Amino acid sequence: MKLRINRRNIIRVCKWSGVSIASLVALFFILNWIFPLPDKIEYSAIITDSKGEVINACLTRDQKWRMKTELNEISPLLRKTIIAKEDKYFYFHPGVNPVAVARAFFKNIFRMKTTSGASTITMQVARALEHRKRNIGSKIIEMFRAFQLELKYNKDEILQMYLNLVPYGGNIEGVKSASVLYFNKNPDHLSLAEITALSIIPNRPSTLVMGKNNDLIVQERNKWLRKFADKKVFTQKEIEDALAEPLVAARGTVPHYLPHLSYKLKRNGNEIIHTNIIMNTQMKTEKLVEDYVRTLRLKNIKNAAVIIIDNKTHKVITYVGSSDFHDTTDGGQVNGAAAIREPGSTLKPLLYGLCIDAGLETPRMVVTDVGVNYAGYSPENYDKKYNGYVTVEYALEHSLNIPAVKSLKMLGKDKLIQKLAACDFKQIKKDQSKLGLSMILGGCGASLEELTGLFSSFANEGIYISPSYTQNDTAFKKIKLISPAANYMITDILSRVSRPDFPLNWQATEHMPKIAWKTGTSYGRRDAWSIGYNKNYTVGVWVGNFSGVGVADLSGANVATPLLFKIFNTIDYDSDADWFSLPPDCEQRQVCSETGLLPTDHCTNIVMDYFIPMVSSTKQCDNWQEIMVRPDEKISYCKNCVPENGYKKKWYKIIDPEMQAWMEENKIAYEKIPPHNPDCEKIFREGLPVITSPVNNTEYLISKKDKEPIQLVCKTAGDVNKVYWYVNNKFYKSGNAGEKQFFIPDEGPVKISCTDDKGRNRDIWIKVTYVNL
Repeated sequence: MKLRINRRNIIRVCKWSGVSIASLVALFFILNWIFPLPDKIEYSAIITDSKGEVINACLTRDQKWRMKTELNEISPLLRKTIIAKEDKYFYFHPGVNPVAVARAFFKNIFRMKTTSGASTITMQVARALEHRKRNIGSKIIEMFRAFQLELKYNKDEILQMYLNLVPYGGNIEGVKSASVLYFNKNPDHLSLAEITALSIIPNRPSTLVMGKNNDLIVQERNKWLRKFADKKVFTQKEIEDALAEPLVAARGTVPHYLPHLSYKLKRNGNEIIHTNIIMNTQMKTEKLVEDYVRTLRLKNIKNAAVIIIDNKTHKVITYVGSSDFHDTTDGGQVNGAAAIREPGSTLKPLLYGLCIDAGLETPRMVVTDVGVNYAGYSPENYDKKYNGYVTVEYALEHSLNIPAVKSLKMLGKDKLIQKLAACDFKQIKKDQSKLGLSMILGGCGASLEELTGLFSSFANEGIYISPSYTQNDTAFKKIKLISPAANYMITDILSRVSRPDFPLNWQATEHMPKIAWKTGTSYGRRDAWSIGYNKNYTVGVWVGNFSGVGVADLSGANVATPLLFKIFNTIDYDSDADWFSLPPDCEQRQVCSETGLLPTDHCTNIVMDYFIPMVSSTKQCDNWQEIMVRPDEKISYCKNCVPENGYKKKWYKIIDPEMQAWMEENKIAYEKIPPHNPDCEKIFREGLPVITSPVNNTEYLISKKDKEPIQLVCKTAGDVNKVYWYVNNKFYKSGNAGEKQFFIPDEGPVKISCTDDKGRNRDIWIKVTYVNL
């Protein structure tokens, strides 16, 4: 009998099938839109070191150790083992294996119980994302979710999700959490035996507990290894080695290294944070800090913080926030590396570098270190003494305060603030409208992070590159702070060993690498700083108390610098690295040693000085001036009053009134220029300064509790550049013509004198009375 096939029936069946498939596909996409995939997974935040090893982690909000395994951590061995055991057709099915489903269905029907689940890896991921009771309805939903997963992710991503969600007993989820907690290693370092042992735990997590049931785990592991051998998944040698490998694992603890930086970086919300920390250097530095601070506790100094930057890569390789994170006596959990503190004198190198680039100063230029007063602000040196004439390099070597304040006044504080703000000095940027000249002495806020980053620019020819804390940092900020020439001059000064801030009783310099460093001590001796650098590293050290308590023995030179030297001796011991070379834009020239200016015929002491061509001042030394005097040298003349005969010419050293006052106070002899001819009518008849404040013959009442300064203001002739103020015949200060000055007078009659740079003088008298207001 011949079977006749009706073509119309075939066409009808095909059309019905096509419509049905299209309907199912449409239904799937509708359901996919109505019931989106719940694939938002919360992972434990983990911190890794420069090698990728986990050094810190924290629990998820549901108190799970669920560390994310990255794709590059899924080794070929791990991939092969898991797929061979769980789903050998994983790369071939669309999320559901129809053959396995049919086989499981018939097995369960014939045996009248569940003996096979037919779950693929994709379906297991769906189950882990959405926990349900295990029944037929849940299995159908798992299949639907599996199709959703296959639609949204590729196979490698699905395998990654499986390895991140698979349970390993207790609150451990994911192969990375298990490998870290059980084997103290990353998953890409697991052996075949270890992977197989972990793979059987999810099936029986309550009876196969690592560290408790290791013998039973080994038995089950070996069964699977033999199955792998029978199926020739691995070579016989690999199987034999795995069978022979003992299992000594037990649940350990998650490492909690680098607590301060970890907490800081975790706030960014990333699941995995790859730092640049080199653990060997980190651990050595932590031990040095802990031991060093222990020796300081008898002095009531309880804490320290350290940051180390690799100058070649600009990576932060060590970060110590306190001497002991668990110490409760001085807030060990406070991050001293990020805390805003007073920076002391640590900003002076940048200031002098900017002044050199502005053509205001060179290393051998002479400045005056005597008392000054800027609108009521009178800075003092660390030792409360004045040094008279000093060079810029001497001022920086000895960290003199008054020359620094004068330099900032010349430069303009806004230029320094702009540079620091560009380098992400957050507190300085926030307070820039409030800051004054005192900022150069520590009257501002900065952190060890910011200062160490700033000093790393001195190791990079004056170019600031923002320090990199993580391996994912790509937005590097690159700013030119100072020229290579100015940078070289500053480094040359800071690298000299014969200076007063070299720590006392420090002997271990024989093998110590050459470094340049600067110290700082904040007001009230609350903070001690020492920041050093060479071509290899920049190391920042802070020592003090988080409580803010000042200590008499606390100073950058004698407390912070010894720790700085110990660290350099440890991380760069006996280094023969090249030192910084002279840049092309830096040259040397002869200058007068008494002024630092280009010498003239009357300059007898000549020295060499660095300078920047076309930038540094070309002013000639004006230290000496020829004066016309009477033969007995008691009267001087100008061109308007010099007689036709009966006078002579003599060279005098020009000394500013402020230096004259200092020299007289310190009993230093000098040859004074004779007073000007009292009969000279022109110079004294015209253009005398007029004191407009205070008012002549006026009584001023000043509160005893709140002594407000009196303002000094004068009007001068157009040919006057500078005026000199005297109080009770004693030099007070100098200033530009028209510049306002302030002073706090003594009680009683006060004589105030103003002399211009032409020798013209005006005197007034006031009366000061202190009262209780």
